[in-house]
Amino acid sequence: MDTDTTELDRVLAAAAGAAPKLAESTPAQRAEWLGAAADALDAASSELLPLAAKETHLPEAPRLKGELARTTFQLRLFGEVLTDGAFLGATVDHADADWPMGPRPDIRRAAVPIGPTLVFAAGNFPFAFSVAGGDTASALAAGCQVVLKAHPGHPELSARTGEILRTALIEAGAPEGIFAVIFGVEAGVTALKDPRIAAAAFTGSVPGGRALFDIAVARPTPIPFYGELGSVNPVVVTPGAVKARGAEVAKGYVGSFTLGGGQFCTKPGLLFLPEGHGLEDTLREAAGGVAGQTLLNERISAGFGKSVAKLREQPEVTVLAAGEATAEQFTPTLLSVRAADFLKADEVLRSECFGPASIVVTYSSQEELLDVLKQLEPGLTATVQAEESDIDEVRPLLPALTALAGRLLWNDWPTGVTVSWAQQHGGPYPATTAPTTTSVGTAAIERFLRPVAWQGFPDALLPPALQEGNPWNLPRRTDGDR
Repeated sequence: MDTDTTELDRVLAAAAGAAPKLAESTPAQRAEWLGAAADALDAASSELLPLAAKETHLPEAPRLKGELARTTFQLRLFGEVLTDGAFLGATVDHADADWPMGPRPDIRRAAVPIGPTLVFAAGNFPFAFSVAGGDTASALAAGCQVVLKAHPGHPELSARTGEILRTALIEAGAPEGIFAVIFGVEAGVTALKDPRIAAAAFTGSVPGGRALFDIAVARPTPIPFYGELGSVNPVVVTPGAVKARGAEVAKGYVGSFTLGGGQFCTKPGLLFLPEGHGLEDTLREAAGGVAGQTLLNERISAGFGKSVAKLREQPEVTVLAAGEATAEQFTPTLLSVRAADFLKADEVLRSECFGPASIVVTYSSQEELLDVLKQLEPGLTATVQAEESDIDEVRPLLPALTALAGRLLWNDWPTGVTVSWAQQHGGPYPATTAPTTTSVGTAAIERFLRPVAWQGFPDALLPPALQEGNPWNLPRRTDGDR
C-alpha cells in the first residue's frame, strides 16, 4: 500500500501546481471549503467510526464519536478564524515625512501562505490528529496545500478519510492538488526532502520526530518543522490540597493517567505529593478499579510492556499498583519514589511512558520539590492542585513551572485539550521542536504563514488585505493605531 516514487512525484507536482490558485483564494472561500469538508466527514460518520474502531481498538462511543465531532468542529472553527481576518496581521504604515527616524516610506505588512505542507499524522488520535486533524485544518486555512503522510496504525481509515476530505474540498471549489494522502516511511522521508515542500508538521514519539526534524533542517534549503514529541506532564499537589480533598485528587489523577489507555500526550506521568500524604490505599483502590485496556496496536503494547518492566527494575521504586497484561489488555501500573531518590535515579523515571502507568514522587519540603522541578525535562503541561490558601506557597513554584510547559493548569487535569482561541499546546523541547507555536487552537494557523512587507507599491498591486479601501474589512493596525 506504500506510495511509490511515480505517484509521490505526481502528488508533489500537483501540490506545487495548486499554489497560484490557492494564492488567489480569499479567506471567505477557504472558510466555505473547510465547512464543506466538515459536513462531508459528519455525513460519513457511520462509515468512518467502525473503520477507526477496527484499526485502533478504541471504542466507537463515546471516544471515537467525540473525536470525530472535535475534528469537524475545528475545521469549522478555522472557518471562523478566516472570517475574522486578524490572522493575517494586516498592518499599514502610510508615508510620513516627519517620522522621527527620518522620512518613512509607505510600507504595509501581512501574512501569506508558506507553501505546500507535509503533515505526519498521529496514531493515538485517528481523527483529531490524523488525516483531517488540526495540522491539516490549520494549514488549509492558511492557504497551504497539504500532503498527508498517513499513520501505519490506521491505513484503511486514512485512505477513506482522505478520499472524503479531498472530494469535499474540490467540489466546494478548491483547486486540484490541494490535498493528498501518501503512505509509507520511505515516501514520507522522500517528501520531506523534496524542495517542493515548504513546511512540515508531526505528532508522535521523540525519536521519530527528532529524526524527521534533523532531516528538515539538514536540507540544502531548511524548512520549518513543527514537531510535537513527548511530555511527562508533572502534577504538583500541595499539603493543603491533600488535607482538604486528598481522596478526590487521588481518584482524579488515576482517572487522568488511565484515560484512553494512557495514550494521550498530556497524560500526567508524575504526581508530586508531600511525604506522609496517606493516600496510598486510595490510589491503589482507584487504580484497581480501572478495567484492562487494549492499546492501539501490538507495537505500542510491546513497547509499553518493556517500559514498565524497566521502571519496576529501578531499585528506588516502590510498586503501589502492579499492572497486569492479559490478552493484550493492560491494567494500570502505579509506582512511587522519594524525591531524593528520584533526583539520583536513572533517567527512565523522568521519561514519558506511553500507556497506563505513572509515578508518585514524594517530596519532603518545598525546597526539595523546587529542586526536582528545575531538573525535569520540559513538556506540554504542568498542573497544580492546591487551595486558595496555598497561593503564597505556590507562587515561588511558578517560574519553574512556566519554564517547564506551554500550558499551566490550576485544579484541573491535563488530559483534555479544548480547541479554542486561547489554547496553547506546545512547550520547550522535547515537548515540541518549535516552542513559540501551538498545534491546537486557532493560533495553530500561524505556523503555516510567513510575513511579507510591501514598500511603496501602488494600491492596485497590493493584496486586498492591504489595499487602501480595506475591501475585506479586516481588523488591522494603521499608522500605529488599531
